[in-house]
Amino acid sequence: MDDTTSTTPLRALVLCCTLKATPAPSSSELLGRRVLGALEEHDVQGTLVRVVDHHVAFGVSTDEGDGDEWPLIRRQVLDADILVIATPIWMGQPASVCKVVLERLDAELGETDDEGRMPTSGKVAGVAVVGNEDGAHHVCAEVFQALSDVGFTIPANGVTYWVGEAMQSTDYQDLDPEPEKTAGTTKTLAANAAHLARLLRGSAYPA
Repeated sequence: MDDTTSTTPLRALVLCCTLKATPAPSSSELLGRRVLGALEEHDVQGTLVRVVDHHVAFGVSTDEGDGDEWPLIRRQVLDADILVIATPIWMGQPASVCKVVLERLDAELGETDDEGRMPTSGKVAGVAVVGNEDGAHHVCAEVFQALSDVGFTIPANGVTYWVGEAMQSTDYQDLDPEPEKTAGTTKTLAANAAHLARLLRGSAYPA
């Protein structure tokens, strides 16, 4: 690791998997931006991409052609040290947009370097989940498994979430102030993700 690498700020990318296109309000985006805010406290610079605003084709390759915008998003994924998937819960499952993202990340299994490491090796991943029903643990388990499969490292307490009472209309973005427990788990996710990303930047996985 050279001095430039050690002093370059860590970068984070939140892929917001809401079903709503901009400018519709999104609880998933709100929680994702709060994760970025918490990461800033650890000198991590970040951006958020609302995936549904882009033409991301179905498929499991790095580029599906015909106007597929996944390669542009993928470049941001590979440039980041930390990836956060922010998704709502629908019918107890990660949103369909989230599943498309995971399917596209499947291509990284075949994109190894000369030493056999995936381009996502050494990158850290976290998850942010919102919904008006139970299922946050199930959703983050599905997403964590997929991210681990394609080379990301999951920090301890690498998830933040909020779920409202079943069959009610209250949304996360309607809450003021934000629930203390969710705010606390967001800060923990950010602290642990930044810590782990710095360790991995300084000491890469073996070939």
